[in-house]
Amino acid sequence: MPAIRPRHLCALAAAVVLTATVPATAASAADAAALREVLFVGNNWDGTADVLQSSGNLAKVGRINVIPDKDARMAEINADPIKWIYFMAIRNGVGEGHDQFVDDMYTTPDGASVVVSRPSFADVVSINLATGAINWRFPVSGYRSDHMAVSPDGTRVAVSASTANTVHVLDINTGKQVGKFATGDKPHENIFTKDGKYIYNMAIGDVNTDTDAPWLDWTKGDRHITVVDAKTYQQVKTIDMRPKLDALGLTDYSDAVRPAVFSPDESKLYFQVSFFNGFFEYDLATDKITRMKTLPKNPATSDDRTTYVNDSRHHGLSMSPDGSKLCVAGTMDDYATVVNRTTLQEGPLVTASKPYWATVSGDGKSCVVSESGADQVTAIDFTTGLKTVSVPVGDHPQRVRLGHVAANWTSPTS
Repeated sequence: MPAIRPRHLCALAAAVVLTATVPATAASAADAAALREVLFVGNNWDGTADVLQSSGNLAKVGRINVIPDKDARMAEINADPIKWIYFMAIRNGVGEGHDQFVDDMYTTPDGASVVVSRPSFADVVSINLATGAINWRFPVSGYRSDHMAVSPDGTRVAVSASTANTVHVLDINTGKQVGKFATGDKPHENIFTKDGKYIYNMAIGDVNTDTDAPWLDWTKGDRHITVVDAKTYQQVKTIDMRPKLDALGLTDYSDAVRPAVFSPDESKLYFQVSFFNGFFEYDLATDKITRMKTLPKNPATSDDRTTYVNDSRHHGLSMSPDGSKLCVAGTMDDYATVVNRTTLQEGPLVTASKPYWATVSGDGKSCVVSESGADQVTAIDFTTGLKTVSVPVGDHPQRVRLGHVAANWTSPTS
């Protein structure tokens, strides 16, 4: 999510290709020139990822198939009754009647591969961007993989295994597990701090049940933020938002932390929670919620919580590089908006069809949201709060991540 972006990994990619006969400065310049920054858009129900220009008009660069091994995976699932039950439960539950073939993705520092979490196949795979072939596959614990995060140096990815209450940390180049840690119920978002010292995991609990009334909140499970040392993978602390919300009289608000983003100095954490049309500001030093922002409701949106997709009224949050603006995806309210971080005043409500994620363009000038209901991504200018462009993509786009490919990259032919 959001605090770490693959566009910051070019320097590491250069270090990888150094040789004794080439000066470091020359190699760094050559490697940077050999890579092209792009946006990867995961089309969850398609099993594809569209690759777009990272800024400007977001023109399409290419597309990759993230399930080239679909037949083999389906044969495994059909041969195992328990795997089949979970596969169908994902399809008919969080998948809204569809298979979830791509949740999250990050490119390797050298731009040669993209690493993808595939919920319905309960795994993480690395796909060679030149050939479309799978480099390695890591089956997660349990029966579903979910959100990922990449370390600041680009060498590791953390992936949530949502039915096993576990986060696996993998070597991005080999797929070998280098560590893992326990979480609350249904781990979701992961964030590395920018110094690489800690990993934050947000557990959201059971979002696919209809026990959504506030008095039934206790049925949703153990929801808290787990903070671990990113070297030892030992728990440093947990953050429970329940008592903090209760202290503000917000006893009917869910404590399931959804998408979240740090301020540039990482003193504040901004986060969304289930069922709420808005977000909160949390101060890490004082361990308190310091502000909340309630955003407008769409009159056409039902107040029936059971109609919200996976309990998320708003799902998607990003911040401009200078920290002055937040961008919010108002999922069930069918809009996105830019919010002034100082005043918490929202800008124009930009109509969007079930926007499911928000990230930042490569040049830092725009917020890019995925419109899962319209099969497109839309850029919104951080300065004006107005839409600049919409680009069609595949079926049900969700996660959008910055990454790198070779400068002359085209879609694999296979």
